[in-house]
Amino acid sequence: MSVALRNAQRSVPLRRAPLRRAVCALRAALGASRFDVGVVCAGNALMRRLNGAYRQRPEPTDVLSFPFHQVAAGELPRPRCREEYNLGDIFLGVEYIHQQCRDEGEDFADVLVVTAAHGLCHLLGYRHDTKPAWEQMHRKEAQILEELNRLTGSRLRPLTAGLF
Repeated sequence: MSVALRNAQRSVPLRRAPLRRAVCALRAALGASRFDVGVVCAGNALMRRLNGAYRQRPEPTDVLSFPFHQVAAGELPRPRCREEYNLGDIFLGVEYIHQQCRDEGEDFADVLVVTAAHGLCHLLGYRHDTKPAWEQMHRKEAQILEELNRLTGSRLRPLTAGLF
């Protein structure tokens, strides 16, 4: 199935092909390659609106995930028809991420991929609102990033280390 990637911002130069390849590999590592996923690279204005509308926090953020299915952490959806082979949409706040990377001296492309991994985990029911849930999500992120690292020679690690 496909990864539909749209760049809806103009503030930060973005190489879409490497991000699309990484999201495809991460989706496969999650066992969900049969499912479509949408990725929108957004600026601060859009992220602020979405975060305000859906989380009552009208401020930009790094990632928002909108799952098509409600599943327990680690479960794959059970689609009944072709139209339901969809994990959902991930909005990456590339302008926000880019600024954070500049402030902290991190590699933007790497952090973008790790943030996408975080968003994919949310599409499959992983959360980080309690310590046990965070531990479960952190393990899953580490696992899929380890698979991506094996394929690409990267050294990516989860961002969720400081979330709980």
